Amino acid sequence: MRDGLIYKILPFLAGAIFLFSGFNAASQSMDLSSRLGSNKITLSLTKNGELKYRVTRRGKIIIADSPLGLNCDDQDFTAGLSLVTVSPIEVRRETYELKVGNVKTINHVFDTKSITFKNRSGALMIIDLVSGQEGVAFRYRFPDQAKKLRVINTENTGFQIEKKAKGWLQPYNKAGKVTPGYEDFYLNIHPGDSIRNPRNPSVGWCLPALFQVNEGKNWVLLAESGTDGSFPGCHLQPDSQGGLYKIAFAEKDEKYTLPLGDNNHPASNLPWTMPWRVIIIGEKAGDILLSSLITDLAPASKLDDTSWIEPGKATWSWWSHPEDRSPEIYNAFTNLASSFGFAYTLFDAGWEKANTEGGIIAKATAKGVKPMVWGYSAAYFDAEKRKKRFKELAAMGVKGVKIDFWCSDRQEVMACLQSLFEDAANEHLLVNLHGTTVPRGWHRTWPNFMTAEAVLGTEHYFYESRYPDLAAEQNTVLPFTRNVAGPTDYTPFALTIRKYPRLNTAVHELATAMIYTSGIIHFADSKEMFDSLPVPVRQLLKDMPATWDKTESIVAEPGEQIILARQKESLSYIVGINGTNKVVPVNLNLAKYAKGFSKFRVITEGGNSLMSFKTETYPITSTWQYAFAPKGGFIIQFVNE
Repeated sequence: MRDGLIYKILPFLAGAIFLFSGFNAASQSMDLSSRLGSNKITLSLTKNGELKYRVTRRGKIIIADSPLGLNCDDQDFTAGLSLVTVSPIEVRRETYELKVGNVKTINHVFDTKSITFKNRSGALMIIDLVSGQEGVAFRYRFPDQAKKLRVINTENTGFQIEKKAKGWLQPYNKAGKVTPGYEDFYLNIHPGDSIRNPRNPSVGWCLPALFQVNEGKNWVLLAESGTDGSFPGCHLQPDSQGGLYKIAFAEKDEKYTLPLGDNNHPASNLPWTMPWRVIIIGEKAGDILLSSLITDLAPASKLDDTSWIEPGKATWSWWSHPEDRSPEIYNAFTNLASSFGFAYTLFDAGWEKANTEGGIIAKATAKGVKPMVWGYSAAYFDAEKRKKRFKELAAMGVKGVKIDFWCSDRQEVMACLQSLFEDAANEHLLVNLHGTTVPRGWHRTWPNFMTAEAVLGTEHYFYESRYPDLAAEQNTVLPFTRNVAGPTDYTPFALTIRKYPRLNTAVHELATAMIYTSGIIHFADSKEMFDSLPVPVRQLLKDMPATWDKTESIVAEPGEQIILARQKESLSYIVGINGTNKVVPVNLNLAKYAKGFSKFRVITEGGNSLMSFKTETYPITSTWQYAFAPKGGFIIQFVNE
């Protein structure tokens, strides 16, 4: 299968005139529409040579006139710009498979165009445009071959959102002991609202950011793709007066324990290609959830052989036994993985001593369970030490690493992560990032990158008093925001009551394992809890895949409810969760999803909704009616029995 193949076709008339008759560049079209014309991005220059853009869908404004431009240490590209050339339109086809995703095989076609501008001193800046059925994107490029270092002081890029829109945005926490880590609540706001009640002091808004615009007729997600070592991860400035959200770079003090310098501005040798600014657009929120535009724009896989990369499920002792680092507890979770047919077990902080004393890695491999081990970011920042450590781990039988406490979006960290994925792949190691930034299409480029935290997950039953009340709502927002950016290590199925008592039903917690997409699903609870489960729930956990061939959004209402149809080979499910405190009616057409099956098994709340389950099996009928419990859920599996 060809990955990221670009086809060149005959240019449109305007491009042909430009190529063959020397037509004045100023008359060239600075817009680009998708194949069917639904999504369009249009650039324009003001009288002062300031660059702006707008985005429309079927003629309706999605992003109103918004600024573009870069101010650098040696050149200014924010004013005094003039048009130089407009390239012919090309067709770009992206065909690839994902190891981790809502859909296994992607085959998308885009229109592309590049527009070159010069500033008053004659220096060039190129804007690459992409438009497709799922949205539009743009990026900056400096084509100068001078090999000199350039620093960007400010990026002028903004996103003008209408004031009456609705938004779901997460505060970007300022640097601290465990921040920024993308572990705050998504707040339901209106453009222009200030940040309110964040978990930690905050300096902006995170990407991705979700909005409902155009009088509720369209959804839009702002995101990034393809960030590598030549650029920091970016967020949005906190001041969005008038609904203009502007790009902000990682903060200077985002160092944590890493040996980073004082310059937090993007810097690179020329030529320089920067990350994509991605604008995903849909008629329904479900269109956002299912979009692969972020991976479509990311670089193609850099691994020729991915046969060794296997998504799967894992046991994990830390959530249920955070203070117990004994060989006995690690071995108990290895046995649990073996009994449920899970491919992996994760040995968290403290595993080294347990391995020295009790040989926990050898015991796991002897049982056919693949061990993953925890590590500290600072120990993997130096390239030579990292490579040496990966070789040592692979020789021990380790199959993956969980590397924690990055707490930075700085450019140096983005560079380290790319090298880390590569070095890990060279030793056939899978990667799980924690205390980290959100992914940016990296799981396409490096298929051994299986999952990342960057989410307010179930560990916050320990740490956040507001979490129990807000968790259900967040669980119906994150699939349309964080999980669109990449695989999400939410660590589901946290049934045991912790410091801040859970309010979601047990079925809701179970269903999150099938709502979130993660290359390795780390289940949170104890061996005793797993052993106490009724047989149908135990069987579901054994059968449940970690990634999907096909996903369909049936109900998509961020903050309220979500229902997905999921398929993996011969397995077929419908899974839903309620994000509200209300009873919500559900009416599904089962016949549409039941082809080849005679019955369906449904798991719902038992008598004690917090801790128990009820399982019933029925013949396939055309419709199924149900009432979501408050903060509840359900799981349907189609069966033949």
